[in-house]
Amino acid sequence: MLRLERVCAGYGRAPVLQQVDLRVDRGETVALLGPNGAGKSTLLAAITGTLAQREGAIYLESENIAREPSHRIVARGVALVPEGRLVFAPFSVEDNLRLGAVRLAGGRAALRERYAYVFGLFPRLAERRLQAAGTLSGGEQQMLAIGRALMSAPRLLLLDEPFLGLAPLVVSEIRSSLEELRAAGLTLLMV
Repeated sequence: MLRLERVCAGYGRAPVLQQVDLRVDRGETVALLGPNGAGKSTLLAAITGTLAQREGAIYLESENIAREPSHRIVARGVALVPEGRLVFAPFSVEDNLRLGAVRLAGGRAALRERYAYVFGLFPRLAERRLQAAGTLSGGEQQMLAIGRALMSAPRLLLLDEPFLGLAPLVVSEIRSSLEELRAAGLTLLMV
């Protein structure tokens, strides 16, 4: 599903990724581990098109997406859950989720279906659907960030530090939800 070949990327003149090769098959869950500053988040930025890489190729299925803008990469079925949750604090849970569905085809019926899917995966979000996202606990905000990414009906879900700063019980809940997503055929890449 995802293949990187000799990808080089960085910020300004500072190289961060040098000759990175990576393969993630359809339905697989891959965790990329490394110390802070090793380039894991930079790799996700290169995949999503938010950071242009200098060299190499990034294939989604058999198409090279390395030079595509991020909105086209999202339209191809890639979604990112960023580090630090980054929810829209004054907006309700429901409004945050709706923002993830901006590129969703199928109108209101598809939107209702995605809400039902996310609320089935994270029932606490359904209970708090009208609550401001900024008033949620850290774990609930992470569930919301994952739910927002799922609203676009992705085929590949990228997660940047999904368990950072969360209580062990919440980590277990989110891990179970991610296992459920994998069992449903979603491809996951976590850093």
